Amino acid sequence: MEAMQGGQIGLVLQQAKAPLIVPLLKLVVVLCLGMSVMLFVEKVYMGIVITLIKLFRRKPEKKWKWEAVKDDVELGNSAYPMVLVQIPMYNEKEVYQLSIGAACGLSWPSDRIIIQVLDDSTDPATKDLVELEVQRWASKGININYEIRGNRNGYKAGALKEGMKHSYVKQCDYVAIFDADFQPEPDFLWRTIPFLIHNPEVALVQTRWKFVNSDECLMTRIQEMSLDYHFTVEQEVGSATHAFFGFNGTAGVWRIAALNDAGGWKDRTTVEDMDLAVRASLGGWKFVYLSDVKVKNELPSTFKAYRYQQHRWSCGPANLFRKMVMEIVRNKKVSPMKKFHVIYSFFFVRKIVAHIVTFVFYCIILPATVLVPEVQVPIWGAVYIPSIITLLNAVGTPRSLHLMIFWILFENVMSLHRTKATFIGLFEAGRVNEWVVTEKLGDALKTKSGGKAARRPRSRIGERLHMLELIVGFYLFFCGCYDLAFGKNGYFIFLFIQSIAFFIAGVGYVGTFVPNS
Repeated sequence: MEAMQGGQIGLVLQQAKAPLIVPLLKLVVVLCLGMSVMLFVEKVYMGIVITLIKLFRRKPEKKWKWEAVKDDVELGNSAYPMVLVQIPMYNEKEVYQLSIGAACGLSWPSDRIIIQVLDDSTDPATKDLVELEVQRWASKGININYEIRGNRNGYKAGALKEGMKHSYVKQCDYVAIFDADFQPEPDFLWRTIPFLIHNPEVALVQTRWKFVNSDECLMTRIQEMSLDYHFTVEQEVGSATHAFFGFNGTAGVWRIAALNDAGGWKDRTTVEDMDLAVRASLGGWKFVYLSDVKVKNELPSTFKAYRYQQHRWSCGPANLFRKMVMEIVRNKKVSPMKKFHVIYSFFFVRKIVAHIVTFVFYCIILPATVLVPEVQVPIWGAVYIPSIITLLNAVGTPRSLHLMIFWILFENVMSLHRTKATFIGLFEAGRVNEWVVTEKLGDALKTKSGGKAARRPRSRIGERLHMLELIVGFYLFFCGCYDLAFGKNGYFIFLFIQSIAFFIAGVGYVGTFVPNS
């Protein structure tokens, strides 16, 4: 009976193949090739621009008016602008001392800086520790305030918005924002504030991230490759061409007048930083990116933390695009070219197409053509374009060029979650407003294991199994076996290797395993 049913299913599929499956697959292949070309053109354009920037050494100090802040005998310290430093945190037991200590170590006249610790912690023990740390620095003469609220409405955006309501903020001209694991160098304000003082049209000065734990494991090395490309190419190109680049949510300084002019912090998506940046840009404000100013921070080194972070970073922009696309189109303050850049280049290609084409084309459609040999993918779409895109992505981190294969395989695995999150954001589905704070380990690993994290399985297998990765892994493995046995494409080598990557992620053997306390 079962054999008959299996034969009937096979017959139905065979009959549907020519009139339905083949035309549909051909259409999807054409769409994926079109998206690949869009991404390829975007990467090549940015590659050309960044090459010209490096050749002509166009530093921000040459493009913008910049002059060091100097003492004024008559005015004294009042010649210096008042700066607010905000540190939003939530149960940051492992890193709160690092961020508060770094903020309190910023070099600036002591009576012209206010540090604000915005603690949304729900763990009473952590709250007590943070408050004690604030009191310790206050006893040393630091102007530091510990602020809490009775709820977590709006998450980080809500905390920042609430922080701006305090009366002492009214005297401040600029606000520097640092997440709980960020450690600015003492000269951070001396190097950033002059851009805001001497260029009244500048709303934001964004600096680069420097990763203190990039060598923790292979996963952090791969993250470094992706983020280095973002900072060395995407942010640099956006700043140099005066087109648009996003606020990274931390390690940046805002002109408070510009922040208010843009409508302040909004919690309508999980990317409140990007939301604010887009609104400020549409208001005609300019941004400056400083690649030479680096702020130390921590990469998520557990697979669970990284998945949550990537969900937020992929879902939020897609949802913001849905909410703002018509607002951008109707805007009258910026040029049509800038609007086109924000809608097409920044949002559509980088935040939507890049995620979807990576997973759908390389992990679903390309393997499917093995099962349907009537559909062919041209070699330029299957090999040449992705190879060039990969090489252009890798230039940001030359020290990791030998890890390029691992980067490709892992990025394809993560594209599964990014694609899912992108569709959730576009259609405002279930987890659209999910906000899980990225877990930071700080010095916890060194304390617990005397060095790098011990690599041992967690006690519950269920916590380590990821069914989506396993399902895609089996699909790729099946397609690889079919190609090896019956196909002519020669994709089986890629399919087998990629399936192994999905299996490894599927059983949770990725990143750092934190020893049980």
